[in-house]
Amino acid sequence: MNNPLTPLLILVLIPIAAIGAVLFTDQGIEPALFYASVKTFIILGILGVALSFAASRLAERSKS
Repeated sequence: MNNPLTPLLILVLIPIAAIGAVLFTDQGIEPALFYASVKTFIILGILGVALSFAASRLAERSKS
């Protein structure tokens, strides 16, 4: 199964990874802030994947 959103996901992950690297290496950033941003990104990613999966299933169901 080929997901057409994969290239878009890669384009979104590149700047987020760069921002995360800057936050992680910056001495002035509180570590708790970095870990909170990572947790938030993971939660939002899981929600996005779930919504995308549900939408694809709904589209499959509406075809037949």
